[in-house]
Amino acid sequence: MNNYTLVSSYISSQLSIYILIPKKSNMAVSSKCLLLFISLLLGYGVLQLEATADNQPYRTSYHFQPPKNWMNGPMLYKGIYHLFFQYNPKGAVWGNIVWGHSTSTDLVNWIPHETAIYPSQPSDINGCWSGSTTILPEGRPVILYTGIDPNNHQVQNLAMPKNLSDPFLREWVKSHDNPLMAPNSYNKINSSSFRDPTTGWLGRDGYWRVIIGSKINQKGLAILYKSKDFAHWEEAKNPLYSSKKSGMWECPDFYPVLIKSPLGIDTSIDGPNTKHVLKVSLDDTKHDYYKIGSYNQDKDIFISDNGPFHKNSRLRYDYGKFYASKTFFEGNSKHRRILWGWVNESSSVEDDIKKGWSGVQAMPRSIWLDNSGKQLVQWPIKEIETLRLKEVNLPKQVLKGGSVLEVSGVTAAQADVIITFEISELSKVQVLDPSWTDPQLLCSRKGASVKGGIGPFGLLVLASKGLQEYTAVSSLNHENDETTYGAFVDVDPVQEKLSLRSLIDHSIVESFGGEGKACITARVYPTLATDAEAHLYAFNNGTGNVGITTLSAWSMKKAQIN
Repeated sequence: MNNYTLVSSYISSQLSIYILIPKKSNMAVSSKCLLLFISLLLGYGVLQLEATADNQPYRTSYHFQPPKNWMNGPMLYKGIYHLFFQYNPKGAVWGNIVWGHSTSTDLVNWIPHETAIYPSQPSDINGCWSGSTTILPEGRPVILYTGIDPNNHQVQNLAMPKNLSDPFLREWVKSHDNPLMAPNSYNKINSSSFRDPTTGWLGRDGYWRVIIGSKINQKGLAILYKSKDFAHWEEAKNPLYSSKKSGMWECPDFYPVLIKSPLGIDTSIDGPNTKHVLKVSLDDTKHDYYKIGSYNQDKDIFISDNGPFHKNSRLRYDYGKFYASKTFFEGNSKHRRILWGWVNESSSVEDDIKKGWSGVQAMPRSIWLDNSGKQLVQWPIKEIETLRLKEVNLPKQVLKGGSVLEVSGVTAAQADVIITFEISELSKVQVLDPSWTDPQLLCSRKGASVKGGIGPFGLLVLASKGLQEYTAVSSLNHENDETTYGAFVDVDPVQEKLSLRSLIDHSIVESFGGEGKACITARVYPTLATDAEAHLYAFNNGTGNVGITTLSAWSMKKAQIN
């Protein structure tokens, strides 16, 4: 890293970006080897009042969440999207887990249904935990899920729709043969470390395959199972993949992606124009990591392009609050793979109980392989744009050093904002300290208030009128999670937009940097900048000028969710 020079940085809601450029390159026309440093600077307030129906400043308006209580496999069936989610019907904290169920025709507005799966058999009497849906070749959907048996052992169960003519699939019937998979004593798998079966894929040999997250000591495992009929399963001789010292693997996901195409493909497809993605949720860090590589069908193993999983792995779906994610393939005319992720709270358990709810789903994202083949790209699905109202555009202009510019005319607590920048004064650089190897640590030290030659610059969201409160401040309530997040992402500012998009929804901000190459999701709880008192600003804390090339902002309608 000591061959790079720091050029600039900016913040968009919760993202501050430090641009790094090779010291020996032409600074005026930069560069093939550019890095962006993205950091999360959370701004929280104090939760002062117990939430009621008339006092819910932190409840989202277009992010999915149940009407109350705690939450954590999606699918498309006959033109209707189904979202199944972990749900506690009895409280705002984890426990009493069942499968909630809502449906949608557009992934934005949702109709709630009765509980899809709840404890009713010995194999799940102590809880119905995470799992996945699979559409079998005859068009019949099935669910594999982890149940907790009377001995509190984790086992895998099967459920099927009771009535396939019901487009909402409101009733599900469990197999009488449950459990179908259980940890065996010979493979040394602990009965409390065997959960979260994936969507199944069909191999060339006609056998279905799924993987289950597990560990042996601190070695993370994707245990592979095979079945001819999706009902009788046998464990393969070897796991699909494993990594030492990575801890428990939760909610694994395994799917193919096309090379140099944003289109999604079915989970069972494999060929010369595809790579495979293995994603795991590391229980030790509560982050989702992924690897890109190849799938050897003959040996039933995944071969990573860039080494094993570990707690400092660079490739993550999201560098903020984002966990237990799942993708599914939409095989209609859209041909896309869609990513869902669970976003937990940053507030204390006591505050969650006061609010009466905890946890939301991130907005659905299209996901595909970047043209470089080295990472994935994510972008909010197109349907979200149907919620846009009252567009505000700023003309191209110079944002002078030390200035703040309010973006008026937009509902700042409930908005979609896209901004792009250009830098003309690349000579005003800061030399990169070779000790800056940890992006999260670097961001915690060099926040939005640090003045450089170029930047920091960007957006302040959920800000009060006098800027006593905005997202780049640390919390007034130290019971909240005040972690700072950071990431590196490859961007060429000559050939690509230096851009950020932020989805703002009262207590959640999702930001997409570098056209979706890096994403950070934050939970934000302001005390002054709530509802109509929230404001949106563009700012430049550096001494040099930067250019705003475009800024478009939309107020967002409330989605039908409850």
